Amino acid sequence: MTTFTRRRLLGLAALATATTLTLAACGGGDDDSSSGTSGTTVSDADVTAALQKGGNLTVWAWEPTLKQVVANFQKTYPNVKINLVNAGTGNDQYTALQNAFAAGSGIPDVAQIEYYALPQFALGKSITDLNQMGASSLKADFSPGPWASVQSGSGTYGLPMDSGPMAMFYNKDVFDKYKITVPTTWTEFLDAARKLHAADPKAYIANDTGDAGFVTSLIWQAGGKPYQVDGTNVTINLNDAGSQEFVKVWQALISEKLLAPISSWSDQWYQGLGNGSIATLNTGAWMPANFTSGAPAGSGKWRVAALPQWTAGGTASAENGGSSLAIPEKSSNKALAYGFLKYANDGDGVQTRVDNGAFPATVKQLNSDAFLNTEFKYFGGQKANEIFAASSKNVTPGWSYLPFQVYANSIFNDSVGKAYVSSTPLADGLKAWQDQSAAYGKEQGFTVK
Repeated sequence: MTTFTRRRLLGLAALATATTLTLAACGGGDDDSSSGTSGTTVSDADVTAALQKGGNLTVWAWEPTLKQVVANFQKTYPNVKINLVNAGTGNDQYTALQNAFAAGSGIPDVAQIEYYALPQFALGKSITDLNQMGASSLKADFSPGPWASVQSGSGTYGLPMDSGPMAMFYNKDVFDKYKITVPTTWTEFLDAARKLHAADPKAYIANDTGDAGFVTSLIWQAGGKPYQVDGTNVTINLNDAGSQEFVKVWQALISEKLLAPISSWSDQWYQGLGNGSIATLNTGAWMPANFTSGAPAGSGKWRVAALPQWTAGGTASAENGGSSLAIPEKSSNKALAYGFLKYANDGDGVQTRVDNGAFPATVKQLNSDAFLNTEFKYFGGQKANEIFAASSKNVTPGWSYLPFQVYANSIFNDSVGKAYVSSTPLADGLKAWQDQSAAYGKEQGFTVK
């Protein structure tokens, strides 16, 4: 199964029309009588009754394993009919959602929303606080990173569908050939980059042309908290301690031209992974299926290791990618929609998705022997899920995204991205990103410091 289409959108350019959730929109005031549940409690009994009674649900999602989940759900609850719609991946769907919200019609009952985009929909009061349906009681069912990613203020605005705890994928054959030790710190990673490129000028430790999601993930792992959000009060500081740790290593990699100037997800990138000219990839645990389908020539040559650390001896990790399922505030049947969310993300649907290649956000699957003992032929028979599961438990706490992160990511290439293709220092690029993001936030009515 190929899952990269959803993942690659994290950090790529967004349409501004999909991101503008002004504070005027936060004021709401619309009557929500169509849903019958806004601001009220929906009990487990209500959800059970809704599932038995049945009805029609429209689900907007692009994640391919949901097709089988929907089929199984309808067999279990034959009175429910689900219309699964791919309204576009990532930002294309967010544009469609915004248009539906503005028109007041055509709004789905359930929508897939990536973690980084969820806060802006929550603040815009476009999606339902699931705590009124008892979602807070599910906290222990999910690993910490994904659960934190569906929280906004005191509310829970989605149920985690999957997760992307990070790890380092590396080409063992290349490392062995040049007698390079697998790096356990980012300083060692930099040293390995120098050694590899000196030994073979056509080989690089990694590719990187600038990606907002990757940058924020590494700052997250370093303990950085550049985004602080308290309602409509926002602080942006891309010069905090975690950001400085990232800049110190990545500026050296850029300045010394130790990163392959190849865009991820391109044909050239897959070729580099397959032929060994790109020797590592630091990304989320959802990646294995993409190695298998996109770089078959690398099968048996690659392995998985824990993400290099900013502090020697540490175990810190971060998330990169992942989505939730959320319920729009104007859903016509929230009790039934929540029943589907629980089935898909915390019930039998989870195993269906895992069996088809998804990486879970649920503790039950992450801790199961069957999951942990899965041997990956591509990684030489390695039980890679053991490393991914450990990473999910070590995600650095306290991370927040901006309530307008989709917009912020859309201007990344015009700010930070310049550091990858010019003499602009990376720190200056981050400062420009900070200033432009802050200016946008103020234009939307946020108080930004």
